[in-house]
Amino acid sequence: MIEFSGKGILLDIEGTTSSVSYVYDVLFPYARKRVEAFLEGNWRAPAVQAACDLIARDAGAQSMADWCGDGVSESQARGNVVAEVYKLMDADVKATGLKELQGIIWKEGFEKGELQSHVYPDVAKAFEAWRAAGLDLRIFSSGSVAAQRMLFAHSRYGNLGSHLQGYYDTRTGPKKEPSSYAAIAADMNLEPEQLLFLSDVVAELDAAGAAGFTTGLVARPGNAPAPPGHGHPVITDFEQVNITN
Repeated sequence: MIEFSGKGILLDIEGTTSSVSYVYDVLFPYARKRVEAFLEGNWRAPAVQAACDLIARDAGAQSMADWCGDGVSESQARGNVVAEVYKLMDADVKATGLKELQGIIWKEGFEKGELQSHVYPDVAKAFEAWRAAGLDLRIFSSGSVAAQRMLFAHSRYGNLGSHLQGYYDTRTGPKKEPSSYAAIAADMNLEPEQLLFLSDVVAELDAAGAAGFTTGLVARPGNAPAPPGHGHPVITDFEQVNITN
C-alpha cells in the first residue's frame, strides 16, 4: 500500500497502465510491418518529414538531407529510414525519432479500428477516483506524446484521455535522469514532493526519487522481476494507492 497526500500522479505506460506484451507483441510488430508502405504513401506529409528528420538527427546527422547526401532519390531516402527503423527496433532503442514515426503509424491504425489499446482493468477506475480527489494525472513514457494520446483515447474502457492533464516523452529528457522529473514538476507547477511517480522500472523510480518524488514500483503480470533491496514500495493494483488528502 502507498499512502499519498500530494497533488499529482505521474505514470509510466509499459508495464504500469498497459501490459509489456501488448507493446512488444502488438504495437511494435504493427509498426514494423507497415513502415515501408506507410512511408511510401505518406512521405511528403509534414509530420512524417519531421519524424524522419528526427531519425536522421538521432543517427548523428544535421538533417535528412545531410544524412542521405546529395542526389539521393526519395526511394533511397525512404530505404535509409526503413533500415534505420529496423535497426533501432531490433536493438530496442528508445530514440525520439523512431517513437515519433511509430506513433504516427499507430495513430492511423487506431483511427482505422485496426488497433485497440490494452489497459489493466483497475486503470479506468483509479483514474476516475484520482481525478475526483482533485489530483493532476499525467503520463511520462518513451513513446511519443501522439502515441500516448492515441493509446488512452482508444481503450476498451473508452476514452481515458479525458482524465489526463498532460503527457511527456523523451523530448522532456531521459526517463532515468532526475533532471527530467524536475522539469516535469516545474511544468506541472508543483513541488516534486507533491508528486507520486508509478513505474515498473527501478532505474526510473530511482531518478524520480532523486528529484524528490514519492515513488511506487508497479508489479504487473509479465513484468521483469525487480532487483532485491530496490527501496520502493510495491503495488500490484492501483487500488493499493491510498489517497489521504
